[in-house]
Amino acid sequence: MTKPFIHDDFILNSEAAKILYHDYAKAMPIYDYHCHIIPKEIAENQSFANVSEIWLHGDHYKWRAMRTLGVDERLITGDADDKEKFQAWSKVVPQTIGNPLYHWTHMELKRYFDVDILLNEESSEEIWNHCNHILQSGLTTQKILENFNVKVVCTTDDPVDSLEHHQAIKQNGEIQTKVLPAFRPDKAVELTRPEFNEYIAKLAEVSELEITKFEDLLKAIEKRAHYFHEHGCRLSDHGIETLPFERVSFEEASQIFDKAKAGESIDSLEEKKYKTFTLLFLGRLYRSLGWTMQLHIGAIRNNNERMFTKLGPDTGFDSIHDFDLAKPLNSFLNELDRENELPKTIIYNLNPIHNYVIATAIGNFQSSEANGKIQFGSGWWFNDQKDGMLKQMTDLANLGLLSSFVGMLTDSRSFLSYPRHEYFRRVLCDLVGGWVEAGEAPRDYKLLGNMIQNISYNNANHYFEMK
Repeated sequence: MTKPFIHDDFILNSEAAKILYHDYAKAMPIYDYHCHIIPKEIAENQSFANVSEIWLHGDHYKWRAMRTLGVDERLITGDADDKEKFQAWSKVVPQTIGNPLYHWTHMELKRYFDVDILLNEESSEEIWNHCNHILQSGLTTQKILENFNVKVVCTTDDPVDSLEHHQAIKQNGEIQTKVLPAFRPDKAVELTRPEFNEYIAKLAEVSELEITKFEDLLKAIEKRAHYFHEHGCRLSDHGIETLPFERVSFEEASQIFDKAKAGESIDSLEEKKYKTFTLLFLGRLYRSLGWTMQLHIGAIRNNNERMFTKLGPDTGFDSIHDFDLAKPLNSFLNELDRENELPKTIIYNLNPIHNYVIATAIGNFQSSEANGKIQFGSGWWFNDQKDGMLKQMTDLANLGLLSSFVGMLTDSRSFLSYPRHEYFRRVLCDLVGGWVEAGEAPRDYKLLGNMIQNISYNNANHYFEMK
C-alpha cells in the first residue's frame, strides 16, 4: 500500500526526531498568542457552507500563487462561485511543489477532513464533496478549537473595538478556549495616512473624550488600554514598516500632532519623531499594565496601486522591506530600559537579513523578570515556512537560547491554519533530532523532550501569564 503524502513521520528524518515529536511534541496543546481570526465567528459558532468559504476566502497566500499561474482574478477574489474558485485552486496546487502551500494544503486536508489523496484537477470533485459533507456535519469554529486542543487564542483588535464578541465568548460556558483581545493601535501611530483624522474622531467617540491636542490622544489611548485590560488583554501588537527612533520632546510631538490634525503636510523627520514618542509612550503603558509588546517589523504594503484601488489592503500585494534596523532597535529598547520601563517584548522581522540583528539585540536587554523577557519572534509571513523556521531557530540558538523561545503562532485569518503548529513542531523536532544524530546534542530524551514541550506550549503559557 502506498504511504500517504502526509504520514506519521512527515518531515521527521531521524529516529531522534521521531521520538521527540511523537513522545513529546505531538500531544501538547496550542497557545495561539497572535492571529487575525474574527472573534464574532467564534462567538456565533460559525459554520461554513463549503470548503472554499473556510479555506480560500481571504487567503492571500493562495491568491498570490494563483496570480503567478495566470488565473483570472474573477476566480480568485471576483464573482465566480465558490466551486469554481475551488476548482481553480485545485489546478494550481500541483504547481506549488517547493512552496509551503503544498505542505499546508495537504496537511489541512488530512487533519480537518482525513483526506489522503493529493488535490489536483482530477481529484477536485471528490474532495469538494467530501469536505463539504464534513463541514455540514458540524465542523464549526468552536468545534475546530476543541478538536485542536487550542487553549488560548489572542485576536488582533483595534482600540476602538467594542470587544462585545469577546464578552459573549467569555459568558459562554461551553467554550473551553480562552479567547482574548490584543491591542493594535497602529491607526493612532500612522499620522500620515489619509484616514488619520477620521480615526481620531472614532477614538474620541468610544473613549468619551474630546481629542483636540496630543495630550488628549494619549489619554484616550490609555483609557482604551485599561478597557482592554479589564477584558483580559495582556498583549499589544504593532505592524511597523520601519522602526523609527529620533530624539523628541513632548512639545515637539504635540506640534506635529497639531499639524496632522489641521491637515498640514508632515515631513519624514516629523513623522519619525511623532512615531518614536508615541511608541515609547505605548511601551511604558504596556509595562505599567504588565503586558507583552509585539513588534512586527518590515512589511512594505499595497505595492500594486492598481490592484489596491480595486481590492483594498491585505489582498496579496505586500512584500519585504530593506532598511537599517540595528541602531533604532537598540536605541528604542534602551530608551525604555533606562528607567526600567521596558515591557516583555517579542520582535518579528520580515526580512531574514535582520535575523542576527534581532538575535543579538535581544541579548542586550534580558533580565531576571522573565525567562527570555525579550524574544526573537517565530518566522513571520514570508518566513513562515520550513527554511524560514529553521533559519530563525538556528540563528536564535547560535546567538541566544532556543530553550527560552515562546514558539509558534498562526498569524492567520483562517480557522484551517492550526496544522501550522504541527508543521512547526515537526520542523523543530527534526532540527534538534538532527543535532542528536550528528553528535551535537546528547541523546537525552528527557532533557530534549522537556525543551521541545516548553517551546511547543509551556514557555508561552508561563510568559504571557494569562490568569
